[in-house]
Amino acid sequence: MSVEKLPEGLASALVPWYDAHARDLPWRRDPTPYRVWVSEIMLQQTRIEAARGYFTRFISALPTVADLAAAPEEQVLKLWEGLGYYSRARNLHKAAKLVMQRYGGALPADEAALRALPGVGEYTAGAVASIAFGLPVPAVDGNVLRICARLTCCGESIGEAKVKAAFREQLRRQYPADRCAAFTSGLMELGETVCLPGTPDCPGCPLAGLCAANAAGRQTDYPVMPEKKPRRIQERTVFLLVCGGRTALVKRPDKGLLAGLWEFPNREGVLDRTAALALAQAWGCEPAEAVFCGEAVHIFTHLQWDMTGWRIDCAAAPERFTWAGARELEERYSLPSAFRYYRTQLERSLK
Repeated sequence: MSVEKLPEGLASALVPWYDAHARDLPWRRDPTPYRVWVSEIMLQQTRIEAARGYFTRFISALPTVADLAAAPEEQVLKLWEGLGYYSRARNLHKAAKLVMQRYGGALPADEAALRALPGVGEYTAGAVASIAFGLPVPAVDGNVLRICARLTCCGESIGEAKVKAAFREQLRRQYPADRCAAFTSGLMELGETVCLPGTPDCPGCPLAGLCAANAAGRQTDYPVMPEKKPRRIQERTVFLLVCGGRTALVKRPDKGLLAGLWEFPNREGVLDRTAALALAQAWGCEPAEAVFCGEAVHIFTHLQWDMTGWRIDCAAAPERFTWAGARELEERYSLPSAFRYYRTQLERSLK
């Protein structure tokens, strides 16, 4: 089965609609290459509303490529704290250093050069190239694929690489020479506000008259989605070890899940009170009574943590852990959102 051809005239219908309906987003107010790049990295796996505040704080603290390149990694991760997928922040940091070395601090106005930067894939390169530099380079993600699938009644899975490549090349040929940024942003806006998963707002869509699925009354039949892999579930026990007003932290390995981030000590499996105390004793903490502090669930892309927590007051603070006070937790150490529930429990218990 081949991918059907997209209808002509997408830009002439979409760009005026975007000019009239574009949301006021902080990265759109001054779409410099740096700001567009940072926003697109943040928006990977993150909702727009969640990213707004993070973007503003990040740009305020690190307003240029040079500032980002010179910043300590701990500062970058702290600014990213709670956004998740921390490899994005590390790659952003690495890429800023490369941009300083190779391009004197100015992001390159070239699709291939952008894609060569750490953490910059086909979509992000397209977004920066078209929005910041006005180049005819598509930024094709799930939202844009959904639009294309409905426009053409595409019966193939949008998870197929050939489907994405076909739509990407077709869109490239439709870019208006003088409004590349508006065309890319318009497709993003349409997918985020009108051509939604489930039931789209076809009466409010500027492309409704060009849409094969709308004409056939089959909007909800598209897109055809790839089959989801089952998520692996892992049980873990989290320890809030407290000694003299300080809390034990450990740093994760440099590779793998949550690489290099700080976390509360934890172990795979569900430990009861007796086992939790025994392990704290083995660590050299000289524990008193363990207090149950709840259960929590955190979902990663292909993994789910089902967590049980124990708060244990300790008479000793062994050097195997890093012991942080409340101010250090707030200002220095970045804990992933997987531990947000237990951080809240800790803060309440220390008041």
